Amino acid sequence: MTTAIRVRGLTKSYGDLRAVDGVSFDVVEGEVLAILGPNGAGKTTTVEILEGHRTRDGGDVSVLGTDPGRGGRPFRDRIGIVLQAAGVDRELSTREALELYGAAYSTPRSIDELIELVELTDKADDRIVSLSGGQRRRVDLALGLIGNPELIFLDEPTTGFDPRARRRSWDVISNLTSLGRTIVLTTHYLDEAEYLADRVAVMAKGRIVADGTPAELRRSVQSDTKIAFDLPRLDEPLVELFDPLIGQGRGRGHRVEFLTPAPTADLAHVTSWAMQRGIELDGLTVESADLEDVYLSLVGEDEDSEDSGRADG
Repeated sequence: MTTAIRVRGLTKSYGDLRAVDGVSFDVVEGEVLAILGPNGAGKTTTVEILEGHRTRDGGDVSVLGTDPGRGGRPFRDRIGIVLQAAGVDRELSTREALELYGAAYSTPRSIDELIELVELTDKADDRIVSLSGGQRRRVDLALGLIGNPELIFLDEPTTGFDPRARRRSWDVISNLTSLGRTIVLTTHYLDEAEYLADRVAVMAKGRIVADGTPAELRRSVQSDTKIAFDLPRLDEPLVELFDPLIGQGRGRGHRVEFLTPAPTADLAHVTSWAMQRGIELDGLTVESADLEDVYLSLVGEDEDSEDSGRADG
């Protein structure tokens, strides 16, 4: 496979703050890489260096065979960037905005084809100001694709969407991968990363602390199984339920959940305890660790940290 992005020993500091601290990774052509991490982890700085919008202090970076810091217009002609807010004049129509942005590229995509791709055919001639938030975000996506890029950077593409709009946008993004495009995605939504990404890189304190497919990350962090269920209101204490458990259990209101390295034994105990009392365990679930469990185990207490010198997602 051809490597689209190659990063070795990337560093960037802001004064005494080391925002990116020796980061290395590869992205192959046609792959979707999701970069996750709390605020201040170094995600934004890393991506801006890959885009050629920020200089690095050290390390080697190759994007589409080019040093992005020296690529100039030929390099920018090959990449597409979808920011959290594109800043386009909202008095323009969707079509007018695409015509305006498309003029900056040597081989722009067909505007009608692009409007259809982002599912805005019936809104092509409406002013952007009149569109819903989800529709405006799809305009942002179209603007990032107008140059027919080989590589696309997506920065929090569905922030502020309701669940239905997010799912529709995921379908649009998935369509891009079917066209062979390479995508680098930054997101705070773990289900989004799990749905869209071939690989996930987790950053914390300027370093990549984990890198692999979602399945590989789940296997690498923990093997415990999560068992959860709802209990009706009971008069008796729950000592006989919790004490024999091999895993660590806890109750939150009527919801009981616990992680266990012995799910078969603990599930047998729980169901036996319930059957002896004629209790139905509503909402009973038995699940392996998901990407959220993995992420929290990796970033832990840094999840809500802010970069004191510079806000960097």
